[in-house]
Amino acid sequence: MFIIFGVIAVVATFINLYMYKAGKDYKLAMATGLSFTALTLCSEYSLVSRWVKVEDWSALGDVVPGMERALWFLTIVSILLNIAPILLELKGKK
Repeated sequence: MFIIFGVIAVVATFINLYMYKAGKDYKLAMATGLSFTALTLCSEYSLVSRWVKVEDWSALGDVVPGMERALWFLTIVSILLNIAPILLELKGKK
C-alpha cells in the first residue's frame, strides 16, 4: 500500500509544480502531495508494526535501516518541492 501512496504523492507533487508553472491554483495539488506523503509514512509504519507482531526480525533487520534513510530523504524532498511554489511567490513579492 505504501508504494501506491508514494506514487500518488509523487504524481501530485509534479501536478503541483506544473500548475504553479502554468499560473493556475496549485494549493489543492500541494495539499494532496503532502497528504499522500504522510499516508505513505503511516503505511510504512504499519508494515513495520506487522513485522514486529509476527516477530519477523530478519525482515526488520534487512529493510528498516535502509528504509529509514530513504523515507527521511524522500519526505524532506517532498516537503521542499510541495512548498516551493509558495516560497517562490513570497520571493517574487519582495
